[in-house]
Amino acid sequence: MFKKLILAVVFSVGSISWSSYSFAAPCAGNGSTQSNPNGVEAGVYSQQYELAEFEQLAGCEMQFKENPNIASINSTIQGNKALPPLAERLPEEPLVVRPYDSIGKYGGTINFLSNATEAGTSDMLSTRHVNLVRFADDLSTIVPNVAKSFEWNDDFTTLTFTLRKGHKWSNGEPFTARDVEFWYEDMMMNTNIREKPYPYLLVGGEPMTVDVINDTTVRFNLPSPFPGLLATLAWSYNQAFIPAHFLEQFHPEIDSNADANAQALGFTDGWDALAAYYGNSGWTDTPTPMLRNPDLVAGLEYAAYPSLEAYMTIEDTTEGRIYAANPYFHQVDTA
Repeated sequence: MFKKLILAVVFSVGSISWSSYSFAAPCAGNGSTQSNPNGVEAGVYSQQYELAEFEQLAGCEMQFKENPNIASINSTIQGNKALPPLAERLPEEPLVVRPYDSIGKYGGTINFLSNATEAGTSDMLSTRHVNLVRFADDLSTIVPNVAKSFEWNDDFTTLTFTLRKGHKWSNGEPFTARDVEFWYEDMMMNTNIREKPYPYLLVGGEPMTVDVINDTTVRFNLPSPFPGLLATLAWSYNQAFIPAHFLEQFHPEIDSNADANAQALGFTDGWDALAAYYGNSGWTDTPTPMLRNPDLVAGLEYAAYPSLEAYMTIEDTTEGRIYAANPYFHQVDTA
């Protein structure tokens, strides 16, 4: 039996001057697309630009607009506070994406049919999923996404990611290198979360280590060369980050009050709370308290943990899911 999956669409940003280039005319109305570049050459990567790169190639200063309904959309996300101005929600260096044929319009609802939403919604993953990097449309080039850039050392034993300064989770809290470290070191390598780590998280059967260099720089240290790690991070359903600022309070090995924090919300203990929000899977789309602990949801700060994806789960039952646009999403179009 197919189930209906409903999304509240669409948050694209593209009304506030963001660039420091005072000499350039505004980009408003440029509307460069893949089918009609409008005089803007391709950048380092096909179909996407870093902000400064696009402004230089377009010879203009980008201005950003927001969905006029974004405040009402935000109000549907349990736990989110009133929105600050757009300039405080975007990263300092948002990812500029050039649409295929035309600039999108705000508003509307998309209905999907899904075979089993309670087991994840890979049916519509391409409309919302993000990772540190992704494969470009040629299916061979790996390009930045959540990460601003990446770099291997000479022997493919160290992979360093630079994140976007000012990037925020869907609740407005900072996204930092700690969120990557927490995902790997404290969750995926923890036998209380998973009895055995996923093979893709090991190199030659041995674990990696993750170092926080600073808030926007994180480094993967491999026990032996493995250039395929980058490709794995590009195609995987699994995301190499989770919101430490929220989930650490339930982690008994990090917070001495974790069990008490969880029990105050109705969970058995800290591990139970982590299971409700994260489960024991790298496939983070599966669990939410809305599905696993519906009687507790009204008393929780967040019904689903904060996300970096384009859409947030706001309803989750065995009959389907409803998603709302993430008001802090890190991508903008060329309009």
